[in-house]
Amino acid sequence: MNTTHNILVTGGAGFIGSNLCEALLEDGHRVTCLDNFSTGHIENILPLTEKYAGTFRLIVGDIRNPEDCRKAVEGADYVLHEAALGSVPRSIKDPATTNAVNIGGFLNMLIAARDAGVRRFVFAASSSTYGDSTALPKVEEHIGRPLSPYAITKYVDELYADVFARTYGIEYIGLRYFNVFGRRQDPNGAYAAVIPLFVKQFMAHETPTINGDGEYSRDFTYIDNVILMNRLALATTNPQAVNQIYNTAFGERTTLNQLTDYLREFLSGYDPAIASIVPVHGPNRLGDIPHSLASIDKARTLLGYNPQFSMRDGLREACKWYRENLR
Repeated sequence: MNTTHNILVTGGAGFIGSNLCEALLEDGHRVTCLDNFSTGHIENILPLTEKYAGTFRLIVGDIRNPEDCRKAVEGADYVLHEAALGSVPRSIKDPATTNAVNIGGFLNMLIAARDAGVRRFVFAASSSTYGDSTALPKVEEHIGRPLSPYAITKYVDELYADVFARTYGIEYIGLRYFNVFGRRQDPNGAYAAVIPLFVKQFMAHETPTINGDGEYSRDFTYIDNVILMNRLALATTNPQAVNQIYNTAFGERTTLNQLTDYLREFLSGYDPAIASIVPVHGPNRLGDIPHSLASIDKARTLLGYNPQFSMRDGLREACKWYRENLR
């Protein structure tokens, strides 16, 4: 998009959201961030409030509050909806809150976007939607039964977006994120993702625990590939590309055992003692999909997506960032 636009990023203080805010501001857009800081961090966006004082706006609010949604979307040309409660284990422990945020909050944002005349609603969907489907690679049009409350909420979001497109004419693009990782991903807390958690543990000379035998595999996706997909989703003028769901991934499968080997390889370059830390194995995690691998053919064809970072390249960048920023 060569023209300057007003773009709302919900969950803009989170890992993915803050990276999107920064990228959009660098592109010259005016950006509003809506966040309640339940999982996001003010430190992620403080540099943006200073560097882009005239074009960046923060609204502290909750997508479960319709008035906050209406206030945030006022004047927006586009919405990037990243706000959600992630984590399969969190949803199993507390399905009601996950439902209230991920479905109730999503619906509030859709209504606010419709009423404000937003041009396009781009939202974070999830690879968890594939559920118990054993087919590999995962193709957008073929999913299984959800394996967790979180997966249900993300699939319902896709259904709501489609109904709003058919009923009210709102344009949407849903991006099924596959295990996104990279700079600013939080290594702390009970529901930390595997990569920042293991990085933190290795750097502290602690022994990580792999769920299961380590042969479960994921299509780990570096944050810059996700930023690229969001930019393409905002910019496309191809009428066939809108009102669609896309896998957002690199298209390569890595086992948890391979992941830990890569982490030891990269981190031991900074601290040789890490090379001798051997992870232990625990039970499989309830609700986990055994294998995940995305087909990115649809995104290539309709959006012109060409991911720039392989898993290893992205992991090397992430390790460098954590080494410089994690204390």
